[in-house]
Amino acid sequence: MSGEEKKGKLIIFSAPSGAGKTTLVRYVMSQINTLTFSVSACSRIKRDYETDGKDYHFISLSAFKEKIENNEFIEWEEVYPNHFYGTLFSEVDHKRNAGKHVLFDVDVIGGTNLKKIFGTEALAIFIKPPSVEVLRERLLNRGTDKKEDIETRIKKAEYELEFEKDFDISIVNDDLEKAEEETLRVVQEFISKK
Repeated sequence: MSGEEKKGKLIIFSAPSGAGKTTLVRYVMSQINTLTFSVSACSRIKRDYETDGKDYHFISLSAFKEKIENNEFIEWEEVYPNHFYGTLFSEVDHKRNAGKHVLFDVDVIGGTNLKKIFGTEALAIFIKPPSVEVLRERLLNRGTDKKEDIETRIKKAEYELEFEKDFDISIVNDDLEKAEEETLRVVQEFISKK
């Protein structure tokens, strides 16, 4: 090598809403201290339990659209009407260049876009619910969405499940402990590859 610092690897987590992706991401982050989190930007309103800059970079719809115009995103998607999510170049570049492994917690379309952009530099993990009915139950139990919003999320989840084939690996989250073990194993194997 020419004395150049080695860039960090990328780990992409995607799943239909309610599949348990964020729980698995938090677990992996707690077990591997060389991972750093890529905080996505979004144009939606912050929920009471969320922290700006930690859960998401919450920016206004107009500011988000301006960043799109300025090509400040690696990828972005209008997930729901006027609800944009995206990955900022600035969020990822400095972490990778410092040799840190960057973990993404993104929607399914964002995950497939990141995988296309980064190819073998990234491991794309798809977290699956055991079934659509279990997913509906989880979303109802979560208590953060109205019934009509849950049905919108279910329809979207059914569509997103079609993208499973575009990911490197799928993990069914039916038994949390088993899903945590499998997720940790595949991430550690990917990071340790030369």
